Amino acid sequence: MVHSDWGDWLPKAIENADPEGVAAWYLGCNGLVLTDGDTTLFVDPYLGTGDPPRTVRMVPIPFDPEDVESADAVFATHEHSDHVDGPSQAPILAGTGATYYAPDDSLAVARENDWTDEWDLADDQLVEVSEGDTNEFGEFTVTVTDANDPDATHPVGYLIDHPAGTFFHGGDTKPGDELEPIGEEYDIDYAVCAFGAVGMILDKETREPKRTRWYADENQAIEVANQLQVDTLVPTHWDMWKGLTADPAALHPHARTYDYPAHLEIVEIGDRIDY
Repeated sequence: MVHSDWGDWLPKAIENADPEGVAAWYLGCNGLVLTDGDTTLFVDPYLGTGDPPRTVRMVPIPFDPEDVESADAVFATHEHSDHVDGPSQAPILAGTGATYYAPDDSLAVARENDWTDEWDLADDQLVEVSEGDTNEFGEFTVTVTDANDPDATHPVGYLIDHPAGTFFHGGDTKPGDELEPIGEEYDIDYAVCAFGAVGMILDKETREPKRTRWYADENQAIEVANQLQVDTLVPTHWDMWKGLTADPAALHPHARTYDYPAHLEIVEIGDRIDY
């Protein structure tokens, strides 16, 4: 059961939005929701508290997934628990009839945790995707891309195209040869990049403190932006886990002498981007 710190104002704001182009809200962690007023897409919404004391959530839980009344699709980038989480995502699918799109290893997590039985979902609401797949949702076209997350078994990215602009979500990707062809092929207006500090986190097995790097540092984040040739970089994930939080404003001097990004968009949980 998810308990929101904020009531239902955020799902209501999303449901009632009527943007001229697309409105996108940052949900904290690496969650994103985009809508053009007719079609609503979620990527990696996570409403859990982590695994204290190993991972301790540092930001509010912005909504109860049962309060979401409008969604056309929910996407997962990889199989980690803060990207594939039944209590966060399955109630959205159950309440709206939306379809869940995920690569094989992410979908395996959903099936192993009996999402279809636990939340009474239809089997065809869980759809496997792979790199190169393209699906259309209203005026959105979503293409599955490569990503480079060495900590995941099968990470993917999503290129979300709309007449108003193109948004890239690469999950917890770091720089890699996988990103350069994406930047060459697509004109990307916005891209999120999971950014954070290197900290001492309890090992999952031994529970002993271990030096941990899960997200891109300042230099890697700017390298991601240059490989993607993105106009506006949106740092994410920096707010989430105790010991791995970071200051996204620190990216400004790192970006100053590079061609990309042209802009940094610093958002906090619940903030809205319009494009």
